[in-house]
Amino acid sequence: MLPRRLPVIALALAATAAFAIPPGSIAPEFHGTDSTGKTQSLSQYRGKYVVLEWANKGCPYEQKMYNSGTMEKLQQQWTAKGVVWLSVISSAPGQQGFVSAPQENDYLKTMHAAPTAAILDPQGTIGHLYDAKTTPHMFVIDPTGKVIYQGAIDDKPSPDPDTLSSAHNYVSAALEEAMSGKSVTTAVTRSYGCSVKYAN
Repeated sequence: MLPRRLPVIALALAATAAFAIPPGSIAPEFHGTDSTGKTQSLSQYRGKYVVLEWANKGCPYEQKMYNSGTMEKLQQQWTAKGVVWLSVISSAPGQQGFVSAPQENDYLKTMHAAPTAAILDPQGTIGHLYDAKTTPHMFVIDPTGKVIYQGAIDDKPSPDPDTLSSAHNYVSAALEEAMSGKSVTTAVTRSYGCSVKYAN
């Protein structure tokens, strides 16, 4: 008989077995509507670094990042340096994490979150385009439009906020190296978190 905890782990934790978009590849163009009703596209930010963060406020791995203030600090830190940070919500209607525009705006305000925009992707169009597997699943795109990092946000695949104090943040490391003219040391990792709640 399988241990009781295995189904819980299988439900809560999903990890990419294959990498969605290899580093060095041109990031796919997309168009989506954000929580303020504005159209967002990747091409409008050509010439800037862009971070894509797949989000689901009901996921305990996302809650670890937001309830601790860690994700908000990252957003504030990097947008202050000219980086574009786009949260993408690909949860389908009726699935965990699905939100209306007003609900997302209220959440961002309550959490003091500071992404450049939060894109609502209830049909999963952008999510499938990037083969986003988990929340969070992170992508860093350079000013030429190439993916320079994709995968986990850090090296602590746990929903426990106590792990954050010793975590190595892959997104910050990639941005720091790239913006200093260096090659990204770790360009791809296996993402972890809850599975993206696409339509069944």
